[in-house]
Parts: sequence; structure tokens; C-alpha cells
Amino acid sequence: MPDGGFDGPIDARKETLLAAIEDIGARSFKYLYDFGDGWTHTVKIEKTFPATAGFDDPFLLEVVGRCPPEDVGGPWGYEEFRAAIADTDHQRHNELVEWWGDAHYDPGDVDAANLRKNVEALAAKWKRRSRKKN
Repeated sequence: MPDGGFDGPIDARKETLLAAIEDIGARSFKYLYDFGDGWTHTVKIEKTFPATAGFDDPFLLEVVGRCPPEDVGGPWGYEEFRAAIADTDHQRHNELVEWWGDAHYDPGDVDAANLRKNVEALAAKWKRRSRKKN
């Protein structure tokens, strides 16, 4: 909150994340992903660099681990999902295997090539478009 007060939410269409962080002097912040499931992430700013030609678009630097399945029920649901998938005697094993579509789930199994392709597609979508009138 800039200046110790709260003036309401920042309009994300007019503000960059870096400018907001610099304004409040934060080195970390919490990000709530999916209000219903309650996934909260802590993002820590390790270091910022000036823009470098050729690196001004988002790109995937490294991948570690895979994301939990969408709508798994937050951290608690994910914990139960992993336990149930791994244990054929678990009360919800069959139900969650049917929901997931497979009896295998490896949190370390990552498709980096597909994730890189998705980030590149987002970068292309976010590029500024010319505002010339036809």
C-alpha cells in the first residue's frame, strides 16, 4: 500500500507489476490464484535488471515440478488427490482416478517444451499492436 494508506485497487490495465512493487518498496508479495480453491503463492523478487534488447518479452527460464490439476480443491484437496491416486486401497482412489482419467500422477513430470510454447504464445498475444486506422 503506497504511503501507508489504501486508495483502492490499482487498475492493472494502467500499471505494471514492477512499477507497483517499486512504489511500495516490496521485495516479496502474496498472490492469490483461484479464490475458490485458495492457492496462495509467495513471490520473492530476487533481482531486477534493466531491459535487454531481445529479452523484452516473457520467456520460460526454468521449470521445476508440475502444477496440480485444475479444480483439485486447493492445497488440501491436492494432498488428498496425491494420496488417493498412489494408494489403490484409499477410499477415494477409484473416484479420483476416474476424475483425473489416469491412475498415474507424478508431480515431477514436467512438459517443459509445451510450457515454453504456451509462454511464447502468450508473449506473441501480448505484443503491442499498431493503432493505425484502416
